Amino acid sequence: MQQLAPPKPFRSYSDLSALLASRGMQIADVARAERKLSQVGYYRLSGFWYPCREFLRDMNNNVVMCAVSKKPLRRNEFVPGTEFDSAFEIYLFDKKLRQLMLDAIERVEVHVRSVIAHEVGYHDPMAYQDISFINPSQTKTFNTKRGRQRNIWSEWLKRQNEQIERSREDSIEWHRQQHKAMPFWVVVEAWDFGTASKYFEILKDAHRNRISRRFGLVNAKTLKEWLQEINTLRNRCAHHSRIWNQVSTNPLPIAHDTPYFQNLALDSNATTRLYGLIAVLWFLVKTIGANSQWIYQVADVIDSKPVAPGCSFAALGLPDETGFPRKLFGI
Repeated sequence: MQQLAPPKPFRSYSDLSALLASRGMQIADVARAERKLSQVGYYRLSGFWYPCREFLRDMNNNVVMCAVSKKPLRRNEFVPGTEFDSAFEIYLFDKKLRQLMLDAIERVEVHVRSVIAHEVGYHDPMAYQDISFINPSQTKTFNTKRGRQRNIWSEWLKRQNEQIERSREDSIEWHRQQHKAMPFWVVVEAWDFGTASKYFEILKDAHRNRISRRFGLVNAKTLKEWLQEINTLRNRCAHHSRIWNQVSTNPLPIAHDTPYFQNLALDSNATTRLYGLIAVLWFLVKTIGANSQWIYQVADVIDSKPVAPGCSFAALGLPDETGFPRKLFGI
């Protein structure tokens, strides 16, 4: 086994505050900074002041790139003008965004479960246990590169059965106590977003296409990939992880056949960052409830972004530095 390098030494809150100051961060109120470090944690906050750190440059003043991640390397020193208070405001800004994302995701998640239960349960109330509804390619046992046997359908079925078993929803408890078989529209109340997303992914195309049309989409693959990325965002939000300045390795597919996305003209930066997901979520939320005001709230929060070195609107995937493009969304 490879020998691990020793961990970094323990530092008190005052030590951490002094360390930041020694690296060029301006701290107007040391007691407050130490209090926030104790409340939130140094490494949780470090993701928010990371863009404020200076780039590592070579002798020709070119930014040095990491050989593995292909991202620019940073020095420990901060860009002049970096303030602790501004970095903490970015943290609070991220919290507001997460709360808004969860609001939209809840609507999408509940609706996805409802539509799946209706469109598939129509054929058989117990369809969620029936392999005949599943794409045959997802029902075959295969070996991974490490020699482990897997079967996607069996794994999904085991996971959802465990969720039903753990659930204490009133409707599920009633069926359990009455020894009644649970129909599709009952068991979906036990599903999380990942379970619903995966079930949609492994369904036969005929079922996926019907469900996709309920969301105004003709390409089921587009909805599949949207749900996967929304589920990732949901998990980050639910675990209070940073969504500000996050980049996905899986660009969102865009429904170019719809005027909505044609008007937005999302580029590669948008489709790998939060702005692309906001555009997708708004498309889905509008389909579910045309009178939603969610996008207005999102625009207001984004336009309130605190100012800090390196913390641009591009970090969210927005097209320029003027804030949220309200005109593109017709608001």
